[in-house]
Amino acid sequence: MGDEKDRQDDSVFTQLSEAIATNPDDPSAHFNLGLYLWDRIGEESKQKAAEHFVIAAKLNPQDANAFRYLGHYYSKVSTDTQRALKCYQRALALSPQDSESGESMCDLLDKEGKESLEVAVCREASGKSPRAFWAFRRLGFLQVHQKKWSEAVQSLQQAIRGYPTSADLWEALGLAYQRLSMFTAAIKSYGRAIELEESRVFSLIESGYVFMMIGSHRKGVEMFQQALQISPENLAAHYGLGCALLELSKECISSGAFRWGASILEEASKVAKAGTYLGKNVSCMWKLHGDIQISYAKCLPWMDENPTLETDKKALSASIMSWKNSCFSAALGAKHSYQQSLHLAPWQANIYTDIAITIDVINSFKDAEKHEIIQGELPEKMIIGGLLLESCNNEFWVALGCLSHHVEMKQHAFIRSLQLDVSLAVAWAYLGKLYRKQGEKSLAQQAFDRARSIDPSLALPWAGMSADMSIRSLKPDEAYDCCLRAVQILPLPEFQMGLAKLSILSGQLSSSEVFGPIRQALHHAPQYPEAHNLLGLVCEARGDHLSAITSFRLARCAVNISSGDSQKLLDISINLARTFCKAGKAYEAVQECEELKKKGVLDYEGLHIYALSSWKLGKNDQALSVVRILAARVKSLEPNLASLSISFICRLLYYISGRESVITSILKMPKSLFESSKVSFVVSAIHILDQSNQLEAVVSSSRSSLLTHDEITGMHFLITLSKLVKNSSEDCLGIQNGIYHLRKTLHKYPNSYMLRNFLGYLLISSNERKDTHLSTRCFTVRCATSACPEDEGFKRSPEILGASVVACYTTGSLKHKYSFPACKDQSPYQHGSLKLLQKWYHQEPWNKNARYLLILNYMQKAREERYPQHIHTGLERLTRLALSDESRHYERFQLLICASELNLQSGNVIGCINHATNASNISVSDAYLFFAHLLLCRAYAAEDNRPRLREEYARCLNLKTDYHISLIGLKYIECWYGLAEANDNIIELKFEECSKDVKYSWNVWMAILKLVQGLIAVWNRDFVGAEELFAQACSLNGYESCLFLCHGAVCMELARQQCNSDYLLLATGSLKKAKDTCGAPLPILQLLLAQAEASLGYKDQWERYLQLEWSTWSPEMRPAEIFLQMQLLLGPLDDSMHSASRTKHYQKNPLRWILQAIHLNPSCSRYWKALQNL
Repeated sequence: MGDEKDRQDDSVFTQLSEAIATNPDDPSAHFNLGLYLWDRIGEESKQKAAEHFVIAAKLNPQDANAFRYLGHYYSKVSTDTQRALKCYQRALALSPQDSESGESMCDLLDKEGKESLEVAVCREASGKSPRAFWAFRRLGFLQVHQKKWSEAVQSLQQAIRGYPTSADLWEALGLAYQRLSMFTAAIKSYGRAIELEESRVFSLIESGYVFMMIGSHRKGVEMFQQALQISPENLAAHYGLGCALLELSKECISSGAFRWGASILEEASKVAKAGTYLGKNVSCMWKLHGDIQISYAKCLPWMDENPTLETDKKALSASIMSWKNSCFSAALGAKHSYQQSLHLAPWQANIYTDIAITIDVINSFKDAEKHEIIQGELPEKMIIGGLLLESCNNEFWVALGCLSHHVEMKQHAFIRSLQLDVSLAVAWAYLGKLYRKQGEKSLAQQAFDRARSIDPSLALPWAGMSADMSIRSLKPDEAYDCCLRAVQILPLPEFQMGLAKLSILSGQLSSSEVFGPIRQALHHAPQYPEAHNLLGLVCEARGDHLSAITSFRLARCAVNISSGDSQKLLDISINLARTFCKAGKAYEAVQECEELKKKGVLDYEGLHIYALSSWKLGKNDQALSVVRILAARVKSLEPNLASLSISFICRLLYYISGRESVITSILKMPKSLFESSKVSFVVSAIHILDQSNQLEAVVSSSRSSLLTHDEITGMHFLITLSKLVKNSSEDCLGIQNGIYHLRKTLHKYPNSYMLRNFLGYLLISSNERKDTHLSTRCFTVRCATSACPEDEGFKRSPEILGASVVACYTTGSLKHKYSFPACKDQSPYQHGSLKLLQKWYHQEPWNKNARYLLILNYMQKAREERYPQHIHTGLERLTRLALSDESRHYERFQLLICASELNLQSGNVIGCINHATNASNISVSDAYLFFAHLLLCRAYAAEDNRPRLREEYARCLNLKTDYHISLIGLKYIECWYGLAEANDNIIELKFEECSKDVKYSWNVWMAILKLVQGLIAVWNRDFVGAEELFAQACSLNGYESCLFLCHGAVCMELARQQCNSDYLLLATGSLKKAKDTCGAPLPILQLLLAQAEASLGYKDQWERYLQLEWSTWSPEMRPAEIFLQMQLLLGPLDDSMHSASRTKHYQKNPLRWILQAIHLNPSCSRYWKALQNL
């Protein structure tokens, strides 16, 4: 093989030599021979090759390749750098894209340290050719090295066009973007480098840092973890991962996830510890480990997961001690790490501050009596050490003021920091705290105000403002808002417990804004009994009595562990007994009260609980004995407490002994005891149930104590209840009397939310048809659902409004696109019930009542708009969701009826029948079941199943109903499908029977019955009978425009059939009455009236009514007939000047009118005839 190769080489050499001999002036021949010799091994061959390259360059001075190889010879063989540079320079001048020459020349310049010449060469080459990508690449790297980031970005972008798969270029470009703070572009560039080469550790680490800069710490953690998988001993990756985990834990802590944050810090501590092993002499790694450990010590929560803690004092003490030890050991570890960092970098002043703060944290976990004087002064000395290095650092002075135990030193440190920076808000805040502690309230207030005005995001000034509520004359709500702001900024346990205390005064105890913070306070201060007690009060206010009992028991154990304060134990025991009573554990409540009684510390509140719990256990004698003890102490109590006790005694006596006994006791009491609003309410409530009015004088005299607006309106609420009860019959409350009183009262107190709600509720409950129309007017003042109080026993505003809209269909028909209002009682203002219900359901998605009313209101809207697809789909989804939950029988019945109606409207008759059948099997009254069977009638009629239709029709007749509308619907079905037998008027008799129970609206419902009978007569072409029925309906109810409209229309038809002008006069009279009684213009009414007047020869009246009819309709809803009438009004095209002026007024000629009419109704022959007559 070797001999054969040698023969081939000799053959090639011979051929090349012969080519030169044949043509010695051929530069390519010399270059090819030189190239052949250059590839051979040996210095002699390369010298001969260089001779031929020189000859080729002389023969062809424009050949860049010859100069390139000459450059290689001088740089690598003869080591003549200057000649090599000149050859490379000549090659680049001839071909700037020659990357081999350019790179070789730049390498030579780099060896000689001539960086500026290297940059110049690259700039020259890139300037001559935009495709000299090697020059852009080299220049970009050089500019990155020189930290010329903006220029580097441009060069690297150009270089990437030539080398799109170069990971080095993408990595350098990412670094340049990062230094220019173009973080999104940097992430994309680093990501591209990692895609091209997954082992790019530098790109992974720098991507992690960029993600941390933009706040995406979770992505940063992923980047650093990938870097460590590739390079497990990379110190920068360990440091970056530790920093990212630390920041991620801070996110969790700020959101309240302390346990999660602590677990992340545990992982971060392991990473940082591994980093300290790799870089034992790296100060920043030790400092990072210290930061992680001190954060862990501060955020580690105490968990009360052991159920035995509430009863076992030792177990609770051991649990708290274990938590303290964990925090203490973490703080000690932080101290050790900071000390090691300081040993490696003693010039870092901030480490002194870190050590001082850590020592202070360590001292906080020690018992107060174990504090050593030297240990207590050590933080102060460490801060001073930092100040020796940076005496003008105002933050160090503030830290000295916070950690010092000497008042004079504290004040001096804060004032010194303010001398360095007078706008340092934190110094003003801590100075205010110091002044407040020293009793200088005025100076403290000024300092807090200055701190808050400089930086409103500081928590301490807001907390100080809430603490000084008495000095600043703040209302409890204002103080609560200030403290809430402080808690939101800095969730310290002290602030959180203060927020809970203020919530008691402001009535916000059940708010989630209080529950979350007090839970957090307990996690970080379990040794404080106040935290457990306040959490119990919050849980009690939220109705979570079992959790409240647990918290109160833990509070009692915490008191026994710490101080054993008897007053705190008494308060906690009272709270525990009260919660037992509320939770239905009356026996435990009695035991707690008996324990307090044995100790002789049972106060008035304990007596209340004792008596109430005894009554709940059925021990009435014991309860009465406790009541006697309480009554004997009433005179010694404060007026407010005395009124509470009297109210309690009266209520308990009523439950134990009955109404007559409590009335007798009240009459025996001194009248001075009733001079309280609380007592007045209780006595008035008992008076409501007394038909003999024995307490009339007591109630009248006690009402003089009502002073505030809420008390007065609350008393009117009770007076209304009295009207309902005292004016009731055997089976019906005196609702009309209550409505009358509320209407009169609302003239004095029109903004009373409670009275408006109550009036709306009574109007809905009334049997009178007109009242349902008026119920929505109680809600003209719209308020958000969050502003609607949810008191026990009261209906909320959205609930009553939603029910009002369902009770009266016309209250929802406000869009004239779908219907025209004919009800004179209808409110002209839109009440926005759907939006209010949607907002309510959005805020309380668990509220089944909100969802139920939303479904019913949407059914009204769907019915009005003819069931559009988007509403139909949404209703089906909501109804399906509601039916999947458990609900009361009546609500489930209504939901099934809605689902059945939706199926019927969509053509799913089987689904309609199934839902209606399920509804008919629910145990509700016959009046409701009637609607289920009526819906089944409609379903069977839709599928033309006459036998089943007759069965359901017969079942409807056998059911007793009090609802007129159900009988009307059945009457229509009877008429349409011929279900009635000869001379069968069962439905009419049932209708008259259920109308007897309605006192005020009997004539209205009878008029509607005549209207239905008249419409049926019209369908049967019996216009004479229809006219008589409509006339009877008009005589029964002379205020309903629809009745007069029907009567006028049928009279017009009779006049047309019989050519009798008497009917025209009747029609004109009825139509005019319909126009006068209608609240809003009715369509067709003016058109019929115009035709009647025209038939009687009154042309002016005809024109006037036509114009009114034209303005009644919206442009997109005008019917074809009105266009024909307008054409007749304008007259023929060659009419007089008067007709021309009309044409100009309406901007159309008669031809356009008739064409429009034909376009709308092309099947009408009258319109075509009119067109022919033009």
